[in-house]
Amino acid sequence: MSKSLSGASSAARTTQVRGVPLGEALIRLGFVKPEDVEAALARQATDRRKLGEILMAAGKVSRDQIDRAMALQMGMGVFNAKDGVDPSVASLIDEKTARRYQAIPVRFDADGMLVVAMVDPTNLQGIDDLQIVSGHTIRPARATKEEVQQLLASTNRVDDIIGIVDDEDISAGSVDDLRNETDNAPVVKLVNWIISQAVDHGTSDIHIEPQANSMLIRFRVDGVLKEITQVPRQMAGGVASRIKIMADLDIAERRTPQDGRVGINVGGKALDLRIATLPTVFGEKIVIRILDKSNVMLELGQVGFEPDVLAVYEKAYKRPYGAVVITGPTGSGKSTSLYGTLNQLNEPGKNIITVEDPVEYRLQGINQVQVNTKAGLTFAAGLRSILRCDPDIVMIGEVRDRETAQIAVEAALTGHLVLCTLHTNDAAGAIPRLTEMGVEPFLSASAIIGILAQRLARKLCPECRVKTTVSHKQLMEIGETKTLPRGLPDPAPIYEAGPGCSKCSNGYKGRVGLYEFLTMSEETRHLALQEASGAQIAAQARKEGMRTLREDGLIKVLSGRTTLEELARTVA
Repeated sequence: MSKSLSGASSAARTTQVRGVPLGEALIRLGFVKPEDVEAALARQATDRRKLGEILMAAGKVSRDQIDRAMALQMGMGVFNAKDGVDPSVASLIDEKTARRYQAIPVRFDADGMLVVAMVDPTNLQGIDDLQIVSGHTIRPARATKEEVQQLLASTNRVDDIIGIVDDEDISAGSVDDLRNETDNAPVVKLVNWIISQAVDHGTSDIHIEPQANSMLIRFRVDGVLKEITQVPRQMAGGVASRIKIMADLDIAERRTPQDGRVGINVGGKALDLRIATLPTVFGEKIVIRILDKSNVMLELGQVGFEPDVLAVYEKAYKRPYGAVVITGPTGSGKSTSLYGTLNQLNEPGKNIITVEDPVEYRLQGINQVQVNTKAGLTFAAGLRSILRCDPDIVMIGEVRDRETAQIAVEAALTGHLVLCTLHTNDAAGAIPRLTEMGVEPFLSASAIIGILAQRLARKLCPECRVKTTVSHKQLMEIGETKTLPRGLPDPAPIYEAGPGCSKCSNGYKGRVGLYEFLTMSEETRHLALQEASGAQIAAQARKEGMRTLREDGLIKVLSGRTTLEELARTVA
């Protein structure tokens, strides 16, 4: 080991690493310790892999950190949001070109060169094109794809899109003309911008809300609504009409709610947009649910199931008959769990039929039925017809009434596997809820295999989370538990949300599931037959080893995946 390598200190951690070996570059950047590099170099004597590959295999560095170090070795800059971002320079490169090259201007440097954050700073042809478009000499700075997407999403181009809007309402006499407008029309460009920004933000729902003097655009990201921008009130009618045209809705009807859907492709992603309109005193509020088809292909183990809970859940849904019920409030991820389960069960030898309202994702090899109440195709009517079509597995989007519940339970008792959702606060509450709906307790007790309750909590960003501690007493109070993992120090180390970085939104990125699974044992069936309360059933299930939502959430807190604040917010 060279003297310069072993003697690297925190003071020497600088971005001036051009021409130095990769190991020393990683040390100077603070990505690894000198002893980690020494061990990797020693291993190279018997391992022919590159130094970076050995360090990554050992979990010492990430691919992004290796790429950053190599970029600096070659004399290229590395984007760092802390160095400052000047939003005013973003307009020097149009959005289409920025997305094409995954590059966005961030500031001018001391030499007057335009610093451009790029995913691929070695793309010389791209740099030449960007210099022509911007009219400035460019100094590329390597950035991750996530960082560039975040910059594109945070760059407010609304003023560029709408220009100067006249006092007259641009939608007043020209709604029909929107059908023939080109992509350059202000309203069309604004709608496209809203949707593309929503995708970049990882948005689940877009809220377009006309107010007295403006139109408010809000995105629901990781379950929390946040305001993105406001645009002139004059554009509200045109925006509503444009979105209706996309979804093939009646643009002349503004007094009654409408809903529809449209498939689009954004950034190579195939998306389904589910659109709902609602008349308000200031105009039509529009909510667009963004359904990313790739999300439904997630493995159940990737969404937050602890191994022991997933094992008992898999045992339940792999039974040949019976009912598996998934409970939770709206937005708790029930549909994602259902679709993930169907993916596991989907095979040529099984006839799977679903009845849904609406059909959120379209799955290959599965027969999906859309509820149409106007035509008389309700959940109950659809379910009756499904049972005449020789199904092996039936999925019911939501059990809303007595008739649907009755048919579902009877189907589970007659040799079918039934997957369904129900709105209750916890797993144990599903049994009394079915009784309230008119299902005889002896039927539900015999039909149900297990009940899964769930919530979604925001996941901590691993890049900027902040380490802290909490006492055992506080943990047990918040988790409503009397036991904690053995060997856990007091106070216990946990994490809080950080200030936010280029890879996250206010310290959070994505969501993680919290789960409790109630297995129907002989004891719980006996309580169900006696019409016991949900609290009594839950107490018995806990004696048998069921982990509650709060206890499962506490595991996620202790493992650094979420925070105590999120646990308190998502679990009542």
